[in-house]
Order: sequence, then C-alpha cells, then structure tokens
Amino acid sequence: MRRNSHAVFATFTASTLLFGGFATATAQAAPAKAESLYAPSALVLTVARGEDPLTATVERAVTLTCAPTAEGTHPDPAAACKELAEVRGKFSELTAGPSNRTCTRQWDPVLVTAHGVWQGKQVQFSTTYGNACEMAGSMNDNAVFAF
Repeated sequence: MRRNSHAVFATFTASTLLFGGFATATAQAAPAKAESLYAPSALVLTVARGEDPLTATVERAVTLTCAPTAEGTHPDPAAACKELAEVRGKFSELTAGPSNRTCTRQWDPVLVTAHGVWQGKQVQFSTTYGNACEMAGSMNDNAVFAF
C-alpha cells in the first residue's frame, strides 16, 4: 500500500508538471498582437546614376520611417516626413514647383527612387533627371531626397 501511494503521488506530480508545461508553452506560442495604432510608413530612398531603375548604379541610399516617430538613416527624418505628409505621400508633387536654378544641358542622368510603404499603402516611385543640377532644381531644396 505504501508503494502505491508513492507511485500515485509521483504520477500525479509528473502529469501536473507535464500538462502545466504544455499550458505554458501554448500561452507563449500565442501570436503577438499589433501594439501600434499607426499605419506603417517605412521607405528606402535612393539616388542613382543611369536612366533605368533596373540598371542604374545606386550612389546613395537611406531608410526613412515616419510612423509612429520619424527615424531612419536619413539625415533629417523629421523634415522629410513632414514634407511627405504635406503632399500625402505623393512623391510626384515634391517636384511640382518651378525651378529658379540655371543648369547646363549636359546629359548625365540621375535617378531617384522611393520604395516601401506610406501610411499602410505600397509605394513605388522613380523619376530621372538630366543631371544632378536639374534634380536639385526640380526638388526645390526639399528634404526628402537631400542626402
């Protein structure tokens, strides 16, 4: 009788530990919930030499995250995010103003691109300028591609 009570106690203890371990493992394996109320805004911006986005040589590239806070490898993420918010993430509107800059007609194409997500929507933008002077004049000194 004495051996049976020890066997019952050992079986009970082992099963409690075993099933308790499964419950703990199951609780830890639950999917993580989103902690942010903001739609994601994360971009990779590039400046490259060439005409075609598939063959151009990237000279500079930065990351830019705007939600919930402005950060990334961009030199001024707060200003870049502010400008993108003002144009509602429409990169083509960043270049919509007239240029006061006088540039040569030298053909040395510069390509700017933006890929990623802006406020939860996928973004793919690219445009080619005749040279770096034309790009700087068209951008009107905005912060987004100033890196």
